[in-house]
Order: sequence, then structure tokens, then C-alpha cells
Amino acid sequence: MTPDDAWIARLDKALRDRLGGDARAWLDEALAEATAHAAVQAPGRAATDATGGAATDATAQAATQATGRPATDAFAQSAANEANEANEAPGAGTPAVWEMRFASAGRWCVREESPHHTDPEATEAARVLILCTARADGPTVTRLYEHGTAAERRAVLLALPQLPLGTGGRAGLPLIEDALRTNDTRLVAAAVGPYAARHLDAHAWRHAVLKCLFTGVPVDAVAGLAERSRGDAELARMLGDYARERTSAGRPVPDDLPRVLALTQMSPLSADASAGRSVSPSVSPPGNPSTGPSTGPPAESSAGPSDTPSRGSSVSPSPGPSSEEA
Repeated sequence: MTPDDAWIARLDKALRDRLGGDARAWLDEALAEATAHAAVQAPGRAATDATGGAATDATAQAATQATGRPATDAFAQSAANEANEANEAPGAGTPAVWEMRFASAGRWCVREESPHHTDPEATEAARVLILCTARADGPTVTRLYEHGTAAERRAVLLALPQLPLGTGGRAGLPLIEDALRTNDTRLVAAAVGPYAARHLDAHAWRHAVLKCLFTGVPVDAVAGLAERSRGDAELARMLGDYARERTSAGRPVPDDLPRVLALTQMSPLSADASAGRSVSPSVSPPGNPSTGPSTGPPAESSAGPSDTPSRGSSVSPSPGPSSEEA
């Protein structure tokens, strides 16, 4: 599997349009280091000789693919040398240079316009771009997730659909499951994206949908919601039980619940519940036909913080249609 090249190029351009000059220079260095890592770690790649020739060619190709700009010989040679040094020099427990860039992104991703504040959305996009460029594998993303802040963990979750995770692409499942055990709505929203839609089994996926409902995460964050819920009688039963529990406790039923319940009532062959289209509920939850605002934590957008700058491109690191994992 390789990342979606067009999506990578769009994210890179949007991010550069939004960042200031120093931040763009930092991003160039971070992607050079990540590209060099990917070139050296690629399976089946010939060992680099004294001139670094084999890694240089692969690095140049990977750099062009990642950024959409031709890589110069000097850049490729420099990046390959950095990768060789990073692979040879660090002692046990020392993270690779590109991993330190991943962690430090929040200090560098500042808005181009005055007053040049730190841009959390751009920081998240930069981290996702670095992960995809480095072709981070299962053990690497697990380490970054386990030792990362909440913001770093969210970036890892968003990048999962585009990474070569191994074990049939399922190496990221423990991270998804961990995020779904939290009450951090931003982690929950990131966890129910395309990776979860592909790899969570039916039981875990149903509970993920319920998690969104009782934490206040909009179900629009759930990738593949229409396809996976359509005709799902067990999910319908779980939704009905949840609605009755809320009603018995004198609490309102979440606004999104009737919508999901309506999807479960449709035939698996129905074209009315196509992905990405809101469906007007035709079935009220048992016990209480009325709905009201959720009493859980306030809903948060899965696309990132709402403090979008007034100038520059919007950056959304949420991948589009994900590629098949290796």
C-alpha cells in the first residue's frame, strides 16, 4: 500500500499556504527526515553503500511523491545521509529525528498572519503528513500513541488509514480501542474514521456508534455509518435499549439517535441511505418519540479546532477514501 498521493499533495499545499516562512522551512526539514527514514526502511531496499547511492535514488523518489516537487540530488543525498546517521547513532530508547519533529510540531506550526499564534489545526495536519511521509509502521505508531499527548494521539489515529501497519493492516486496532475507552471527544471522533470502518468487528463498531451518542460526538464523524448500520437489527436493539434507559432516567435522547435508528430499519439493498447523506428518521426510538440535546460533553468537530484563521487554506488532515493496508 502507498498513501493516497493526491491527498498527500493537497494536504501539503494547504498546510504550506497556511504557515509562516519559518514554519514552512521547519516542515521542509521534517519531511526530508521522514522521507529519508521511509527510503531506508522500505522492505527489499538494497543496503546503502559508501556513497549512499541506493538510498539516495529511493529518497528522491519518495520526496517527490510526498511533496509533489522534484527532489534535487543534493537534497536526496543530504536526506539519505541523515537517515544513515539516525539509524546508526542513536542509543537504545532514543527516538529518530523525524519522531522528535512529530512531537515538536506544536512549537513550529504558527499562522502566517499576525499575531502569528500557534495553529492547532495546522499542527495536527503537519503531524499526519509527517507520519504518512515516514511510512510509519505498527510498532512506531503504537509507541508514538502511547507516549504522546492527546493532540499527538489524535494525529496518529487520523493517519492510520494511510499507513503500512502490517498484520493485515490491523496493528492500529488497539489504538482505536484505547481511544474509544476514553471520554475525550476529539479522540473518539478521530477513532471512528475510515480505519475503524474497515477493521472494527461488528460488536466493537456498534459500541463505537453508541459511544459517539452518549459522549456527544456527531455521528457524521463515523465513517461508513450508512453502509454498516443499514439493516443491522442488533444495532437497532441496542439503540432502543439506550433510548429507553435515557427516558427512564428523565434524560433527553440524543438528537442523532433517531437518524441512526432509521438507517438500521432500511434494507441492506436500499439506495436511500447512501453514504454521506443525512437521512430523515422514519422511526422514533422506543418509549420516547421526542428528542433533545445530549447531556454528555459538548460535541466537537472531527475536523479539528474551530479557530480557523481568517486567511489561508483550510487544512483537514482527515484522510479521504483510504487505501488498502499492506
